[in-house]
Amino acid sequence: MRVSVPTIPSDILRGAAAYRRSLPTYVVNRVSRFLSAGNVAVLTGAGVSVDSGIRAYRGSKGSYLNPNYKPIFYHELMEPSARGKAFRQRYWLRSYLGYPPVRDAEPNPIHFILAALQYSGKTPYLITQNVDGLHHKAIREFWDDSRRAEHILELHGTLHSVKCSHGHQTDRQTFQDMLGAANPQWQAYAEELERSGSKPRTNPDGDVVLPEGTKYDEFVIPECPRCLLEDRRNTMQKPEVIFFGESISQEVKDKSFDIVDKSDKLFVIGTTLATFSAFRLVKHALEQGKEVLVLNVGPTRAHDLAKVTVLDIPAGDVLPAIAQRTLRSAATENAAIAKMLASGVVKAPPGDYDDPIPRPTGL
Repeated sequence: MRVSVPTIPSDILRGAAAYRRSLPTYVVNRVSRFLSAGNVAVLTGAGVSVDSGIRAYRGSKGSYLNPNYKPIFYHELMEPSARGKAFRQRYWLRSYLGYPPVRDAEPNPIHFILAALQYSGKTPYLITQNVDGLHHKAIREFWDDSRRAEHILELHGTLHSVKCSHGHQTDRQTFQDMLGAANPQWQAYAEELERSGSKPRTNPDGDVVLPEGTKYDEFVIPECPRCLLEDRRNTMQKPEVIFFGESISQEVKDKSFDIVDKSDKLFVIGTTLATFSAFRLVKHALEQGKEVLVLNVGPTRAHDLAKVTVLDIPAGDVLPAIAQRTLRSAATENAAIAKMLASGVVKAPPGDYDDPIPRPTGL
């Protein structure tokens, strides 16, 4: 089976040098007018979470621009063979070490500004390609689980839940604890990383790059506890994220199209639109005659679409002013909105590709 990592067409990348950075004043005015009437759907990507310390996939320092980065594909992870088991051992060891930084990440000002716009009703629905759960964190103080589930669609799933090949679901932190109990040496190593402040290079999908020679074949993957209750032994488990080569469910696809259908415009932020599941939403909006505006740094697949406005500037440079202008008096008079607009941490990830993780002894 041949599966490749989605990317931006080469002709767009070749012309990237000609793209000009947009002027902040123009962007603030343009986006504020775009949002002012409300009923705008929002589509976000990995660029939104960079200021939370989570690396982007494709930007100037994205994981997929690193020639040494090799993601695991769906058919490899779920193959019911010794080869598949080896892929699962590799994935779960890397994910065991890489999940805590994603779990503990906090929303940055972009997440909170988008939450404030959503809370105000200007942008009722948000679709995200991110699997980090930070859009939920940004608004959970004011919206309960059911409302968040209705208004935030995680297009590519979530890292915070695990599902076995028979459909049994386990909370990710519970599974994280199970992994630690099954692998006490790696648990001790992870705890030492925490104590020393050494952080492995965490990729956007929550795994890390480990040194050559790591003994993946000794890593133990726990049995699915629900399968054991059904007298079945099963270690074929994966996080509830969409891996390369895996299709999103029909339910999620239908909901993403429905959000675009019932919105008047589409605001795209922090994504190159390299994945087809996101890009087709832009095309669907255009087919319906809806205005689409993209805010991103660098080239995107939307650069080839004549009817799309693409603004090249870091979102964090302009969104605070956009929010103030769009929300007007609500920015200060509505307590929930004011609190969100004043919230957020900025913790940019390291800009290099070198993995600073110390080599584990005997592992």
